[in-house]
Amino acid sequence: MEKIRLAIFDLSGTTVSDDNAVAKCLFEGAIHFGLQATIGDFEKTIGTNKIHLYEFMLARDFGEQVHIENLEHYRFPQYHDKAVEIFKYYSVLMIDYYRKGVKAIPGAEETFKWCHKNGIKVVTDTGFHKDVNTAIMEGLQWKERGLVDFMLDVEDTDGIGRPAPYMIFKAMALTGIQSVHEVIKIGDTPADLLSGYNAGCKGNIGVLSGANGLETLQIYPHTHIINSVADLPALITKEFSGSPIKLQIV
Repeated sequence: MEKIRLAIFDLSGTTVSDDNAVAKCLFEGAIHFGLQATIGDFEKTIGTNKIHLYEFMLARDFGEQVHIENLEHYRFPQYHDKAVEIFKYYSVLMIDYYRKGVKAIPGAEETFKWCHKNGIKVVTDTGFHKDVNTAIMEGLQWKERGLVDFMLDVEDTDGIGRPAPYMIFKAMALTGIQSVHEVIKIGDTPADLLSGYNAGCKGNIGVLSGANGLETLQIYPHTHIINSVADLPALITKEFSGSPIKLQIV
């Protein structure tokens, strides 16, 4: 039975407090540019590539027959330049928010320390681009304090974000982990759970500290759903040291 050797944590809503700021800033950007959208559209798609998301919103407004559940399957190069313009406006809002006072979710830093003490590498992944990721990490100083080993964003995988599994595979390559059966993925969004599922991670764990509640997360592939990353050490100790766990698709 393989031991867990790598834990990959989402940022906003999972390990970083944000009071739903990602969805709010995405929505504000959309409304500023006249897009027809609801904040619920963005709550469901947090964790995906934000430029692709705005491309989708533009395509939908122009009458394309698209479905938000298949967001990452679409590519609309004709709307790319406008999507980048909206994204830049959103990025200013997001960076300003985090630079005013970024803080960790309660228990996140203690969980990182527990992972390292128990031989588990810690990597963060995010649907943010590098500018926002950098603003968060500059505020928290997790790398400098030895709490995380690597901090990945969509620019580390050529702009291909979740639910694709590539950031997970990148984390494995950087930490020298060769088997997905030694990896757990933790996040608060459908995109997180789908990326963990697509990668085949041994543990695919949803948390209820972000924008999505149990009624949303439970319909996506997962092995467990917990209240917070603070509960992760107990979960690993109890559930990931015995017989193999079967993936639940509710």
